[in-house]
Amino acid sequence: MISVEGLKVEFNATPLFEDVSYVINKKDRIALVGKNGAGKSTMLKILAGLQQPTSGVVAIPRECTIGYLPQVMILSDKRTVMQEAELAFEHIFEMQADIERMNQQLAERTDYDSEEYHKLIDRFTHENERFLMMGGTNFRAEIERTLQGLGFSREDFDRSTSEFSGGWRMRIELAKLLLRRPDVLLLDEPTNHLDIESIQWLENFLSTRANAVVLVSHDRAFLNNVTTRTIEITCGQIYDYKVKYDEFVVLRKERREQQLRAYENQQKQIEDTEAFIERFRYKATKAVQVQSRIKQLEKIERIEVDEEDNSALRLKFACSSRSGSYPVICEDVRKAYGDHVIFHDVNLTINRGEKVAFVGKNGEGKSTLVKCIMGEITDYTGKLTLGHNVQIGYFAQNQAQLLDESLTVFDTIDRVAVGDIRLKIRDILGAFMFGGEASDKKVKVLSGGERTRLAMIKLLLEPVNFLILDEPTNHLDMRSKDVLKDAIREFDGTVILVSHDRDFLDGLATKVYEFGGGIVKEHLGGIYDFLQKKQIESLNELQKAPALSTSPSGGKENADTTTQSSGAKLSYEEQKELNKKLKKLERRVADCESEIEQTESAIAILEARMATPEGASDMALYEQHQKLKQQLDSVMEEWDAVSTELEAVRKEQ
Repeated sequence: MISVEGLKVEFNATPLFEDVSYVINKKDRIALVGKNGAGKSTMLKILAGLQQPTSGVVAIPRECTIGYLPQVMILSDKRTVMQEAELAFEHIFEMQADIERMNQQLAERTDYDSEEYHKLIDRFTHENERFLMMGGTNFRAEIERTLQGLGFSREDFDRSTSEFSGGWRMRIELAKLLLRRPDVLLLDEPTNHLDIESIQWLENFLSTRANAVVLVSHDRAFLNNVTTRTIEITCGQIYDYKVKYDEFVVLRKERREQQLRAYENQQKQIEDTEAFIERFRYKATKAVQVQSRIKQLEKIERIEVDEEDNSALRLKFACSSRSGSYPVICEDVRKAYGDHVIFHDVNLTINRGEKVAFVGKNGEGKSTLVKCIMGEITDYTGKLTLGHNVQIGYFAQNQAQLLDESLTVFDTIDRVAVGDIRLKIRDILGAFMFGGEASDKKVKVLSGGERTRLAMIKLLLEPVNFLILDEPTNHLDMRSKDVLKDAIREFDGTVILVSHDRDFLDGLATKVYEFGGGIVKEHLGGIYDFLQKKQIESLNELQKAPALSTSPSGGKENADTTTQSSGAKLSYEEQKELNKKLKKLERRVADCESEIEQTESAIAILEARMATPEGASDMALYEQHQKLKQQLDSVMEEWDAVSTELEAVRKEQ
């Protein structure tokens, strides 16, 4: 569908990548990978038509539609959720206004026998039929269905977008994209700000219902579950693998090892040939052989080994001084916006040196409590006490977007550095992979990951003993995340981590605070202890039966007793039943997907016939088309319900 040929992009005469060529085919699921700053976001912007390359061609068919989800979204805070989602149907509104204008003209004109009047009737009829075919009368129902699928309730539809957290606003943008049903989806780190449930929903949608997808993400599990092809951008070149991410990592390692072996063998051959030439160059009896070896040497095609980008982040948080024993104490803290209660009766104590995680769905109040601790929100009730000598370093979700885009990297740090640190700015920037000319880049041209690193430097320059990091891994590549994790682990002070990245939290958090339903619940232990406990709790809830069951002795007992006695583990018979149910649901999902594909193909054939002059006037085709669309909606709803049930059953295992 999209053909990229000889693409080259330069910044300040330095090539970001050059001579890049590849093709995006229908139904491709492509992971675009590489280090921060390699050019992934730039590539997506070029494909979306938002940025022009220095040279090269991107050929996109005229009928091909593209949907682009950027890293940083700009939503108008003047609209409600429903009004924002309705923007996906702007073309419908324009068509509706055009039809109303024509209707008005038909009502006002009196030249009924003129050729122009008959042409107007024909155009009105054609446009009205096209409007009905495109779902002009039921688009609101489709919006509601999509928003509810993404987790919004009907009460949320009339709320302003400004009331929602980053993850929910991302879902509004996703809803708009999905409602437009583009031929190619370009997604730049879509899992940033999304909670685990939303990520699983998106995985499901992209795997089964999307057309072509080009995806940038640093979430390894997400890439493996969605993509089937990996394009790596490294050292100004691309490497195209027809496999998912984990297989790509293995193949890339094997390819480099093979190149190295072939290169070493060739180098030995060249050395031996050169040694022979040098040894017998002046012997007349060997002249023919020497000339033969020289020609042989000239014909050798030199093997090149792929360059490897070995630059790495070096990071260390220094603890400024010792704080009091209890940096944060909350007693009956409550926060509400009008009638909407975010949380209530929050009682928690964080000890000096603890590393705790705030987890839960988006919009449940994690960032709100952080802002209360920071003093940014003061209109809460209850008592929140900060300990003696607590010096807070705060990394906000949108910290990278708060940087002044008109400044250079060097000037950004120069403005916050004080004392002797000013003499070491270049060294600090080098440790954060901003060495050499990179320190003179303007902030506005930096990638999301580079901005995050720059914001992290500003945080490092503050003397703190209490770190609050709100989604610090957003936009960071996998190697940088590991470095950040090590730095937090070695930090002697207290840390609050707000994150949905389970692998990042593993081994860091020793206590987990779960936000949900207006309450904050404490769980001792690490993130996987918490997740295991949650699975057991949900299993207990699922197995509780409202009716009383008869025991073998003839008496009655509650099903909950059986659950408790089994130690929250499924018996052999229960596991057997669960497996049967799982297989049945998997078959039904597969049947639905097959039916969806067949119905979409039938609709496409009908639409092709309706686009012809003969088909445009055949009302039977339009009726058949409407029936197929209703059938498709019905199967889609069933697929959604069965997929949700399947996910729930899988979690029980």
